[in-house]
Amino acid sequence: MIHMFQPSVGAKELEAVGKVFDSNWLGYGQQTKAFEKDFADHLGVPPETLLFVNSATSGLGLAIELLNLGPGDDVVLPAVSFVSNASTVAATGARPVFCDVDSRTLNPSVADIAAVLTPQTKAVTVLHYGGLPGDVIAIAALCRERGITLIEDAACSVASTVNGRACGTFGDIGIWSFDSRKIITTGDGGMIYVRDTELARRAHRLAYHGMEDRGAFAAAAKEPRRWWDQQIHEIGRRLIGNDVTAAMGRVQLRRLPDFVKRRGAIMAEYDWLLADATDIQRPPRLPAGHVSTNYFYWVQLDPEIRDEVAEDLLRRGIYTTFRYPPLHRVPLYGSAADLPGTDAAAASTLLLPLHQALTDTEVQRVARELLAAVDARTHRRAA
Repeated sequence: MIHMFQPSVGAKELEAVGKVFDSNWLGYGQQTKAFEKDFADHLGVPPETLLFVNSATSGLGLAIELLNLGPGDDVVLPAVSFVSNASTVAATGARPVFCDVDSRTLNPSVADIAAVLTPQTKAVTVLHYGGLPGDVIAIAALCRERGITLIEDAACSVASTVNGRACGTFGDIGIWSFDSRKIITTGDGGMIYVRDTELARRAHRLAYHGMEDRGAFAAAAKEPRRWWDQQIHEIGRRLIGNDVTAAMGRVQLRRLPDFVKRRGAIMAEYDWLLADATDIQRPPRLPAGHVSTNYFYWVQLDPEIRDEVAEDLLRRGIYTTFRYPPLHRVPLYGSAADLPGTDAAAASTLLLPLHQALTDTEVQRVARELLAAVDARTHRRAA
C-alpha cells in the first residue's frame, strides 16, 4: 500500500530521546524550552509567545479559552476545516459560523469571511489549506479593522510564508500540529503562538493547572523557603508537552528544509506526469510571494467519477482521501449555510499520497494508476 502520510524518523530522533532518558527528566523541562526557542527562531517571534502543547487540538481549545467565549458569541471559520476547529468553539456554548471557500484553493477569501460576520463575531479562524497561505494578509487587516481576534490554524503550514513572514503569525493566535501525519512530528503535539505577551503568560498558566511555575524545581529556583507553595488564581488543565517529544521535535525541525524540498520535488513530478490529462485538474499555482509547506497535493475530477476513482486506486494499493469533509454538512452543528464553493470542492477533490519518503517509482505508479482509473471511468460513463 502506498500511504497518504508517513513519518520520517530514525536514528537521530532515537539518539535525542535516549539523551532525555539518560537525564532522568522526562517532563516539561530544558528540551521543551529549547524546542520552543528553536521554533520561535524558525518563525521569527519572541520565545515567550510560544508554548509546546500535547496536541494542536489542545492549542485550539486553549486559544478559545483565552478569548472567554460563551453563549451569544460567534466564531467564523471555513467549512473546509478539521472538526476540532468547530468543536472547541461549540464546547464553550459559542456558535461556529461557517463561511465558503474557493473551489480550487479550498481557502476562504476575505469576501467569504466578510459575508458571514455578525455583530456577535468575536473571532475568525482560518486554515491554510494543504500549506497554501491563502488571503491571510487581507483577512488579518479585516479582523484588525473590526476588532476581531484572528486565529490561524497553521497545522499544515509549518514552513508556509507570505512575503517572507511565517503563516500562523499574521493573526493574534497561531497553532501548529506535530501529530504522526504531519511533516515534522513529535508523535502527538502542537505549538501555540500568542502575540500579546500578557495573554501568552496566561496561556502558560492555563496549560498547567493555573500555576505560575511548573513544579517544585522551578519554584525552588526563585524562593529558598517553602518553594512548594503555589499561587493559583484560576482553573487550568494539563496541556503541556514534555522533553521526550520535544527532543524529537528539535531534530525534526532541523530536518524540515530537506523534507519540504523533497515534497516540492514530488509535487513537481506529479504536475509533470499529469500535465496532459484533460480530465484532471492539478492544484492551483501559488501567487507571487507565497511559499507553501507542500502538505497536500490534490486533483479535482468530475464529481460523477471521483469516488469510483478513489475506490479503484484503493484496490490497486494506493490510498487517497479527501480532507476535510465540510463541517456545514455535519448534523451536530445544525448549519443551514449555502456554500457552493465548499460543496463543489468536496465533490471533486481527491488528495494523492504525499510524504517525503515517497520514491520516484511510487510517484510514477500513483500517476499512472490515476490516469488509468480516470480514463476507464470516463469512457465507461460515455459508453
